[in-house]
Amino acid sequence: MDVLLVVIDSFGIGALPDAALYGDEGANTALHVCESVEGEKWPFLQKMGLGNASSLAGNLLPGCPPAEKPLACFAAMAEKSPGKDTTTGHWELAGILLEKPFTTFPPAHPSFPEELSDSFLRETGCRGFLGNCAASGTEIIQKLGQKHIGTGFPIIYTSSDSVLQIASHEDVIPVDRLYEICEKARKICDRYFVGRVIARPFTGSAEKGFTRTEGRHDYSIALPGETLLDRLQREGVRTIGVGKIGDIFNMQGICESFPEKGNNACLERLYWLLGRKGDAVPDGAAGPSGNSSDGNGCRGESIPDNRENRFIFVNLVDTDMHFGHRRDVRGYFDAVSAVDRGLEKAYSMMKEGSALIITADHGCDPSFRGSDHTREYVPLLACVRGMEPQALYSAFAGSGALPGKNSLMEKGQFPEKNSMTGKEFKTAERAEKPDSYSQGFGITESFSFASELLSFLFKKNLYRKGDKQ
Repeated sequence: MDVLLVVIDSFGIGALPDAALYGDEGANTALHVCESVEGEKWPFLQKMGLGNASSLAGNLLPGCPPAEKPLACFAAMAEKSPGKDTTTGHWELAGILLEKPFTTFPPAHPSFPEELSDSFLRETGCRGFLGNCAASGTEIIQKLGQKHIGTGFPIIYTSSDSVLQIASHEDVIPVDRLYEICEKARKICDRYFVGRVIARPFTGSAEKGFTRTEGRHDYSIALPGETLLDRLQREGVRTIGVGKIGDIFNMQGICESFPEKGNNACLERLYWLLGRKGDAVPDGAAGPSGNSSDGNGCRGESIPDNRENRFIFVNLVDTDMHFGHRRDVRGYFDAVSAVDRGLEKAYSMMKEGSALIITADHGCDPSFRGSDHTREYVPLLACVRGMEPQALYSAFAGSGALPGKNSLMEKGQFPEKNSMTGKEFKTAERAEKPDSYSQGFGITESFSFASELLSFLFKKNLYRKGDKQ
């Protein structure tokens, strides 16, 4: 049995009730992209139930309406942990809730405390640094790139997220040296509860412009406890990360990691995994030690290795990194369109009994002010090949696995208003296709709902229990 969890990075579906606390009131990534581009959109996601999930948060997506008979069960998930960053979102999806937010820094120079800055210079051996402010990564290298080349000082900067980013030209500070600096900066940032340190190598010149390379590497803070990945691994499920999943979880609970760069490479790796024969692992597969894995990379000799069950956790980052932060609405739309086609292909390759869950980790509305993430609901679309979505809904809802405050709807009943915001739905939204909402999980109070559902899928192995079409 394969279970796929695919995160379309930053694909939010509407501002959370507390969005104003983050300066994000009115943000809505999917809606504003749909409103900016005419025509029908994202046919596979639409058939899965993206429009249905969005409507739970009080929004109809132009060109991506609720499906009459969605292929998937659906929900709108609210983030419970404070924050709106990649680490917080992914950790909550895997079952970790943060009680306090990661540390963020003020936007104006100097962003970083003097003590942190002094420790950085002393422990990394750098003679100085540039930046020390909040900035767009693509803009700051244009502004300070030439000065960096002249001084040899790395550029350090932050954003509204809990992050210290370090940029350097590959001809000035070689990538291996940049990674070494970031590893030391990670230890410093642990003292300040900073979520991530990110290496940002770039190339180019002042005359032709500077361009970031694919040498990005994330250094996340240590996890505070076990996640779904640890539990599945201990139970013999082969856990596989694609994209930056290995970095986000520090390889904890991950048997194999494929740190591909960009959505196309990640989707190609997913196709390869779905068609993989035997246990050979190609170049680029990193085990827990970071070395090439032979397919037996699960930590601990006592862990059973049940190759029949695999959990494949994929992050598709381009929507966020290339288009959300750069406030490129058309680019964001095109990136989701490519993901839509890619996920349809992956779905066609899945065997009966395998499950696909599609979600996001936060928002990053490309039409919104600024350049940072936005605090939003995210969709959850879940299906099992060869199983009616109503059967999946009934099995999960009837299992007792649902947390008590997930705003579950009565079968066949569409709510008159958003239970968290109080916003009333239009009559047409309530009554147009009520039957489709018999497989809706409603609005969940945290992203960890995804972890509960995933645990249930592996525990029950539903398809083999006879719940076929």
